[in-house]
Amino acid sequence: MRYTDGSIRPTYKEVVEWIESQSADKVVALNHEATESFYKKGITFTVYTDASNTERVIPFDIIPRIIELKEWRVMEAGCAQRIRALNAFLHDIYHKQDIIRAGIIPAAQILANDCFQPWMLNVDLPGHIYAHISGIDLVRHGDGMYYVLEDNLRTPSGVSYMLEGRSISQQLMPGLFAKNNILGVEQYPALLKQTLIESTHVEDPMIVVLTPGRFNSAYYEHAFLAREMGVPLVSGQDLFVDGAEVFLNSVAGKQKVDVIYRRLDDPFLDSLAFRPDSMLGVSGLMSAYRAGNVTLANAPGTGVADDKSVYPFVTDMIDFYLGEKPILHNVPTWQCRKPDDLKYVLSHLPELVVKEAQGSGGYGMLIGPKASKAQLEEFRRKLIAEPDAYIAQPTLALSVCPTLVEEGVAPRHIDLRPFVLSSPTQVRTTPGGLTRVALTAGSLVVNSSQGGGIKDTWVIDLDSDTHTGADLGKETATLTGADV
Repeated sequence: MRYTDGSIRPTYKEVVEWIESQSADKVVALNHEATESFYKKGITFTVYTDASNTERVIPFDIIPRIIELKEWRVMEAGCAQRIRALNAFLHDIYHKQDIIRAGIIPAAQILANDCFQPWMLNVDLPGHIYAHISGIDLVRHGDGMYYVLEDNLRTPSGVSYMLEGRSISQQLMPGLFAKNNILGVEQYPALLKQTLIESTHVEDPMIVVLTPGRFNSAYYEHAFLAREMGVPLVSGQDLFVDGAEVFLNSVAGKQKVDVIYRRLDDPFLDSLAFRPDSMLGVSGLMSAYRAGNVTLANAPGTGVADDKSVYPFVTDMIDFYLGEKPILHNVPTWQCRKPDDLKYVLSHLPELVVKEAQGSGGYGMLIGPKASKAQLEEFRRKLIAEPDAYIAQPTLALSVCPTLVEEGVAPRHIDLRPFVLSSPTQVRTTPGGLTRVALTAGSLVVNSSQGGGIKDTWVIDLDSDTHTGADLGKETATLTGADV
């Protein structure tokens, strides 16, 4: 909110005035009202490791995180560049494997990866798009630069939190919202649907959202997006394959399905191709997919590109496939599969963050500076026993944002997840995306499963008084890859 000399950042001028004009009780009441709104709408998430209280309302902080438009444009371009390179990488590894032949990435790191799907070999996808919906996790470091923490290309979630958070901000702070030129995010469902339409050759395609069911941690989001797009929300038992085509059993009878926005993981998609015990997917789905009769978003096998052991090579991919310099940079990463890297990590364990290569949700992590001796020794044993399963990174000085906590307004660490939509014709990035906040003092873990919350993210144009937030959102949403 302020520069180091104490002066207010221009983007936060109206917010500071608003906070100073409110009583502490009023701001607390607004935060409680936001939580109540989330609860009434059923916006919850599941903590699978907590048997006593598995379903929770995600904490929402009323004080927005604000980014100036010119700063956002750099992040937007960097995210689009990164996704273009990752899609090119996925097409390559399932076809000619030029990046392996060039010696940039070891073959074993790709071909022996648990997420590599032989079913995808030589399957030609429209526009070579594998990751239609992506989430890029960014952090701002103490040097003022943004770094990519990780890429999420499988079934990234959180966009419903972004949309509902914006709705709540507008409802609870209408005056403050009206004073700022804030880029809109409300058009995301329409743009998602347009992206799915553009990803198939079928005119007026039948689109469905495939969910594993109401016990999934992100079920609210599945239902929300299906409703907002005006398409059916289905489970595996609603679909069937006949003659290498996918159909929906509906009250209107048998309907051919052209696009499936799937929200379940690869192993459960097709019991004939992957896990034979899966009751969540559609038997024979991969046969229809390989025949080109249905589009899956995201494509099976995308997980190999967001594996944390592949993450260090993304900057090389940008150069290799696009011939460009990376706009956004990676965090320096030690791959514990390499003997020299492992030796360094073991000798500097109290200083580093260690992550599972296949981990997510903040689980399976060690934050060295915050860890006990017992935790350090436990991870030391894990690293020695299975070094290929881990990577390590330095502990970054993540930026903070004013956050309402029990003792008042205090700084809490944050990250940012912009959502990127990719089709054969366009790359669209939602302005700002989802800000996640570590509500525990000093914590660097922002995941909701680990006690984190969310904030509305405002991208503000300080140089224009002629556009509304909705207008700005439309302008940003229609940027093509070439424009970026």
